[in-house]
Amino acid sequence: MLEKAATYDEVLARFRWRIPERFNIGVAVTTAHANRNGDALIFETGSGEPERYGFRDLDRLSNRAANMLVAAGLKRGDRVGVFLSQSPEAAIAHVAIYKAGAIAMPLFVLFGPDALEYRLNDSGARFLFTDLAGIGKIAPIRDNLPHLDGIFVAGADRDGDGWTALHPALDRASNRFEAVDTAADDPAVIIYTSGTTGNPKGALHAHRTLLGHLPGVEFPQEFFPQTGDLFWTPADWAWIGGLLDVLLPSLYHGVPVLARRMAKFDPEEAFALMARHKVRNAFLPPTALKLMRQVPDPSSRHRYAMRSIGSGGESLGEELLDWGRRTFRLTINEFYGQTECNLVVGNCASIMTAHPGSIGRAVPGHRVAIVGDDGAELPPGTPGHIAIARPDPVMFLEYWNRPEATAEKFIGDWLITGDTGTMDEEGYFRFQGRADDIITSSGYRIGPAEVEDCLMKHPAVVLAAVIGVPDPARTEIVKAFVVPADGADAGDDLARDIQEFVKARLAAHEYPRAVEFVSELPMTTTGKIMRRELRAREAAAQKR
Repeated sequence: MLEKAATYDEVLARFRWRIPERFNIGVAVTTAHANRNGDALIFETGSGEPERYGFRDLDRLSNRAANMLVAAGLKRGDRVGVFLSQSPEAAIAHVAIYKAGAIAMPLFVLFGPDALEYRLNDSGARFLFTDLAGIGKIAPIRDNLPHLDGIFVAGADRDGDGWTALHPALDRASNRFEAVDTAADDPAVIIYTSGTTGNPKGALHAHRTLLGHLPGVEFPQEFFPQTGDLFWTPADWAWIGGLLDVLLPSLYHGVPVLARRMAKFDPEEAFALMARHKVRNAFLPPTALKLMRQVPDPSSRHRYAMRSIGSGGESLGEELLDWGRRTFRLTINEFYGQTECNLVVGNCASIMTAHPGSIGRAVPGHRVAIVGDDGAELPPGTPGHIAIARPDPVMFLEYWNRPEATAEKFIGDWLITGDTGTMDEEGYFRFQGRADDIITSSGYRIGPAEVEDCLMKHPAVVLAAVIGVPDPARTEIVKAFVVPADGADAGDDLARDIQEFVKARLAAHEYPRAVEFVSELPMTTTGKIMRRELRAREAAAQKR
């Protein structure tokens, strides 16, 4: 746990990793707090009073689920899919899997049959937790899943064709279970990458990854936890941002988590939810914040009182940060990481000066640098690969069954994120973009994030993405795809206005020489813009 201090340098000097040889996530987040009073999980269904679960409830229910799995034939190291949205059953399933020494594999509820079949087969999952909606997606592909031996379905009152009703099975199981004695380095969870640069790969993490995440949560959440904290995120627990940025670290610290199923993110309801439950801490992805910014004067209708907000995935930009200060009376702390090595750079406004456009400094405990193609550290201000030194407790073990891809992820002892950026003299990092997103125009290297940030400041722009498109004179030019605000006249006049807006604020070589208005942008399920989809769309259009 980070010790609070007056400056970043003091926090850095005091920090030491304390990673025990033996560690089990499931035990640490429930059994360790089984005698604690108060809520562990508050589940709002959208109607009526929320369901409340204490740590003892989660401990006993996860013990029952672990017994149920073992009785069904689960063995240590088996992979178990969790195809559930934010819910008590999702939390119980995860904890049970860890206690049983198996490997959890979260699956996003909006995945279609192809995405599910790929991940379940790639991982060789033997068991699956889902619900009635999920079994409807699994049933058509069931014959294509030869490894899958058992399915447990929440919300069912009786067994079905080839699956077991979860809650009756839990009722039959014992609430006593002796957790498997796992090493901190034993595998615990496979989280598939979001597929921004190709087919998703399964990033295998050890039990120690929870301990490795803690500084990266505590830092941008302003020395979390503090008395009265309550954490919420709209990010699904199927992604590392929901599972290991919010759910598991909160439970580890004995802090309650608010869960809410949202079929579609509702920005007005997000404000109402935070006010209704007195949420103090939140992880709000950039896309959520951009949508929330469209809500007029939310404080006039909702009495929320946030203590900390963190955001990561895409750079927020000065305009969105200023809106956050006006709206929440705090500075939204940006942080940075990826599925393979998460929460390694961040901001903490109480001890650091916020640098607009910066994703922050290295979170205490992590060595982060900008390196060249040869792995040599580059001087301040020089663009290069954002890289993290190994060993590091938050770093993944490997890509599941992909030794070549694992080896390619490293240059020597540096994990190469695939993102480019710079670091200044004070150690602040600036994110430029995915290495394959960099635009080369007239000899200039242009990162898309800065241009998109500028575009977002235009009052007629709701969302924006930029890519490089081929140009015979300049190699590439910047093209912007813009989702216009309601009521905006998306025509040539607005396009020219947007171009002049960016040219006046950035530089002549960075403004978008082409602007296309679109109704939506292709995004991953974690809210990241899929620029490769835009490039593919543009390439197809050029061939026509």
